[in-house]
Amino acid sequence: MTTYFIQAFIYLLAAVITVPLAKRFGLGSVLGYLVAGVVIGPVMGLVGQETSTIQHFAEFGVVMMLFLIGMEIDPKALWAMRVRLLGLGGLQVTLTTAAGMAVAWWLGLQWQTALTVGLIFALSSTAIVLQTLDEKGLSKTEGGRNTFAVLLFQDIAVIPMLALIPLLALPGLKGSSMPSDDLGLSLVVGLPGWAHALVVVGAIAAVIVGGYYLSRPLFRYVVKSGLREVFTATALMLVIGIAALMSLVNLSPALGAFLAGVVLANSEFRHELEANIEPFKGLLLGLFFITVGAGINFEVLVAEWGTVVSLGVAVMAVKALILLVLAQVFGIRSSNGWLFTLGLAQAGEFGFVLLTYSVQNSVIPPEISQILSLVVALSMFLTPLLFIVYDRIVLPRYRRSRNDEREADTIDEQASVIVAGVGRFGQIVCRLLRANSIPIVVLDHELEQIENVRRINIKSFFGDASRPDLLEKAGIEQARLLIVAIDDRDRAVAMVKHVKKFFPAVWVLARAFDRGHGYQLLEAGADDVMSETYHSALELGGHALTAMGVHPMQAKQMTWAFVENERAHDAQLFEAWKEIEEGINFSPRYGELFMKLEEALSTSMQRDWDAPKPEDVPLWTPSGKD
Repeated sequence: MTTYFIQAFIYLLAAVITVPLAKRFGLGSVLGYLVAGVVIGPVMGLVGQETSTIQHFAEFGVVMMLFLIGMEIDPKALWAMRVRLLGLGGLQVTLTTAAGMAVAWWLGLQWQTALTVGLIFALSSTAIVLQTLDEKGLSKTEGGRNTFAVLLFQDIAVIPMLALIPLLALPGLKGSSMPSDDLGLSLVVGLPGWAHALVVVGAIAAVIVGGYYLSRPLFRYVVKSGLREVFTATALMLVIGIAALMSLVNLSPALGAFLAGVVLANSEFRHELEANIEPFKGLLLGLFFITVGAGINFEVLVAEWGTVVSLGVAVMAVKALILLVLAQVFGIRSSNGWLFTLGLAQAGEFGFVLLTYSVQNSVIPPEISQILSLVVALSMFLTPLLFIVYDRIVLPRYRRSRNDEREADTIDEQASVIVAGVGRFGQIVCRLLRANSIPIVVLDHELEQIENVRRINIKSFFGDASRPDLLEKAGIEQARLLIVAIDDRDRAVAMVKHVKKFFPAVWVLARAFDRGHGYQLLEAGADDVMSETYHSALELGGHALTAMGVHPMQAKQMTWAFVENERAHDAQLFEAWKEIEEGINFSPRYGELFMKLEEALSTSMQRDWDAPKPEDVPLWTPSGKD
């Protein structure tokens, strides 16, 4: 027992140290986990033979991840992506398998082994790619959606691959295969083909029908107990049970979990399921990445480093070339095409599964399997670096090419109101003005934002609103109002200064990011400044008071009292802010005034409110009802 505690401590300590460092340097959590595995495994030798066993357990994180992804997809959306799923995914697997087989055959392997090698390298890392896309907020982009479609097809393709590999067995390898760890639990072993198919279809039907009709009564029964840990246990039981059922019929557990997630996508318990499974998914995926790094055999790597590196680079280059061609054929352009290409250019975790299965079934010799496993691990290890290349080189280049290389539009309209910036903040302002028939001229330097507002029939022009010549063409001299809603803090302040210096009669309303930026805008001459989050935070705070037992009318009065209290001290705080020296956050007088504001605020808020007792307020209501 002590050994297990020590090993668990080593894995967790390595993750706690390396992952925050990797995130701080912009490398992503996945690379942090991989580095942690290398350090505690090959470098320091703190973990050993148990790594492969832990990796099998940690692969369950992939199952949980696909279950959560399935709950994010409406069945209609899944049907809508059928062309990309079958066309793009099918071509990627077919072409990459053919290319891998050709290279392996050229290197002297028998065609059965070469075909299996092609199948192994046709797969990409679902765990690394989806985790990284989610972290970087790229899942909803065109490149991210197409990447997911290919990964999903690959997970489905694992099923026929597992069925094909035993048919490729080489007689000469019959005595050299490694023993299998499989316990022999299967519902389809020895069955004729038609019975095998019926059992598989029945298992899939059980997941879909059971998920739709039986899960809701089960969760309602559990929720009535009022015990959150039982709800968590039920969620885990559901995912583990589906994975076990799929394994018993020789299907991919990840595929079964994904189908169950799709079925439960419209369930009223969806958010509670996500909240309960997410921590386990993140921890197990992290553990999986650590075991990949710890499982690298440095003895074989040192002995065959030239072969491993050459094959790793060749695999990634060939896959990238095929993906780039497919991206062009299917119309995945610009940065989305590169995201699609770089994101899928590696081998995947299912490659380890297929390698082990191939050795067990006498298709790939053990010595070749060791080298190929290092190639798979190396390509996975390099994947986070490819995403860094995308972030640091590809994305900025395409943003510049889209925006900077295009000349500003010819502004052929003038209006009494000029809106600079039509992002999530400026769009709402424009819609309100248009709804009241107030003529506006809209300027923005982001082409995508201009295209978005044009879709909702708001006349807008591409160009940098901070350029004096464009402001003059938009009619700043005759305008009554300028609304500054651009995302760049410094450009916003510079624009306000310019307008108030040369066109002092124009009333300037400016959007601030925070209190400090608001003071900068006021100092630049803005007539009115509004923090972008201020009123939404007040609204949410009012709802929080209501949830804690305050009458809705009283909660509204208290939020207004909060606003009045802030306004009463605004002038004093602004004057104190002007005393702030460069390099410090606030002057002593500013800090003293702010604390007085907080004390006055606390006094006014608590004067007439008798707070409810904690036991009177429900703390957890999974169904959303008291």
